[in-house]
Formats: sequence, C-alpha cells, structure tokens
Amino acid sequence: MHSNDVVAKVKRITIKVLIAAVALAIVGSALYTFATLEFSYSEGERVGFVQKLSKKGWICKTNEGELAMVNVVGQQATIFNFSVRDESVVTAIEALAGHKLTLHYAEHRGIPSTCFGETTYFVTGVTKAD
Repeated sequence: MHSNDVVAKVKRITIKVLIAAVALAIVGSALYTFATLEFSYSEGERVGFVQKLSKKGWICKTNEGELAMVNVVGQQATIFNFSVRDESVVTAIEALAGHKLTLHYAEHRGIPSTCFGETTYFVTGVTKAD
C-alpha cells in the first residue's frame, strides 16, 4: 500500500466517524427532549386564583402564569408559577378568570430549553373550585 492510499483511507474513516457522532448527538438530543416532555416526574393539583396568564418569549412564545394560593385568610399568598402548552387549557383558564380554580399539572424535569415553557410545571387541566 502506498502512503497516499493509507492517508485517503484514514480520511474516509475519520469523516464517517464524525458523521456518525453528529448523527448520534442529534438523535440522542431529540430522544432526551421527547422523554422529558412525555414522561412526568410528578402530577398534582394546586388551588387558588390565577393572577397572571401571558404569552411570553422572544422566539418561542409560551403561555406562563401565576396562581396565588392562600390557605388562611390574612396570610401571605404563595405563588405557584406554571406553564401551559395546550391552547384549549389557556382558553379554559381565561374563561374562569376571577374564580377560585384547581389547576391540574404534570411536572417535567430536565427539559433542555425554555421553548417548551419557562417552568417545570405544565398545567394539563383546570376546574372551577368555588
């Protein structure tokens, strides 16, 4: 074998390895993002009054809100920050504005970007509580 043939073979192998590494990184990132969005860490409910619901973001517009939770009259409200991915849930929250609500949520930890929501808590449903 000539040295030119060896160099050419090494270059081809190097290019194939680099392409495989990039493809693996892209597929791995996509699978990780899918898993963090599909499987919830926890689920639950929070009860209170929605005091803010807005669409935020420069590039990725997400629905972000605040729920004021008060356990005892006169006590300082605890704020629960949440994100909403489903527009029908946003519409339901807006329709019940001013009422005490129960927000049903799923917590998704480890999401790699704020393009899906600024919090780890994603509201999946809403019911009137009063």
